[in-house]
Amino acid sequence: MQRAEVLKRVVGILTEARELHRAAEAGEDADDTAATEGVATQLLNEMLPSISVPADATPQQVARVVAEALGPALHTMVSGFSLAFTSLATVHDRGRTDVSSTDVLQELALEIEAGHYDEGP
Repeated sequence: MQRAEVLKRVVGILTEARELHRAAEAGEDADDTAATEGVATQLLNEMLPSISVPADATPQQVARVVAEALGPALHTMVSGFSLAFTSLATVHDRGRTDVSSTDVLQELALEIEAGHYDEGP
């Protein structure tokens, strides 16, 4: 999965979680935990590679194989969540009350779509 796609999926997860939280606050019947877990699980299933380890592998070999296989995918996901958090935190810290978290996430999604985050960690 390309970096931009991961970033878009992260923004989607956060947007959906925010919407489910809003619905719960409004008293609407929403199973926010199950829905959010479903989206997050789908992202993990698509991003994380299948790992094969020889039966006679030492614990050190297993650790190396797992780290090499999972490292890049986990780094990209953490980068996506960090980018979203930083974007939201910046608006919050500036005291912007005219911009909602949904607005921030929508703007971030547009920036990702425009290719502003195609390079880098």
